[in-house]
Amino acid sequence: MSIPFDVLAEPNRRKILDLLLEGPRTVGELTETLAISQPGTSKHLRVLRDAGLVRVRREAQRRWYELTPEPLAELDAWLAHYRHLWSGALDALERHLDATEDDTP
Repeated sequence: MSIPFDVLAEPNRRKILDLLLEGPRTVGELTETLAISQPGTSKHLRVLRDAGLVRVRREAQRRWYELTPEPLAELDAWLAHYRHLWSGALDALERHLDATEDDTP
């Protein structure tokens, strides 16, 4: 389980996953959006691919990267055991905000 956490600890890799959530993208598109070098983008994509979080599809000279949802589902299933630790706090915050809103004239 530590591999996805290690991989996702890097902010640019999380940004790449966020962009790929919208749909497949080429290295060039990702590089332009992330404002980092093409070799840097490729390095992050290689790490994500090695971790099984993205896959690459070749079309002629282009390489399209897309999310691989299965490892993220496994990560979510693992986190489910801990979700109760913060869901109660979020419910309490919601109740507090609702009460504060009711007190506002």
